[in-house]
Amino acid sequence: MSDAYTQTTRHIRISVRSFYLEDQSEPDEGKFVWAYRIRIENQGTETVQLLRRSWRITDALGRAQHVEGEGVVGQQPVLDPGESFEYTSGTPLETPSGFMQGTYHMVTATSGETFDVAIPAFSLDSPHQHGRVH
Repeated sequence: MSDAYTQTTRHIRISVRSFYLEDQSEPDEGKFVWAYRIRIENQGTETVQLLRRSWRITDALGRAQHVEGEGVVGQQPVLDPGESFEYTSGTPLETPSGFMQGTYHMVTATSGETFDVAIPAFSLDSPHQHGRVH
């Protein structure tokens, strides 16, 4: 993935790209929609499973919403060493820009140890904003 935001925690590499969805947005009504594609790569030596996710989504006015849930896109993927998992999701905002960051809550297959993996902060930019905020 080129131009992706990336971060690695405990040998789990997270890469994110966001895309403004013009066809689903209605700027005149304060509705701006983005998709984001995430790749989770297990670069370590242990099999891990993604159990939960936590997101903080902040709009251009600094209003934050917190979203938590089981797995991602209805799945709790298990990643053996060297494996990766990719998915696409999306979010709406009432402002023409914002950003997201979050955490994946993981568990190791062998010891059952739980740990958190940081999802890097990434910009949600649209052509409707006045100057880039991020």
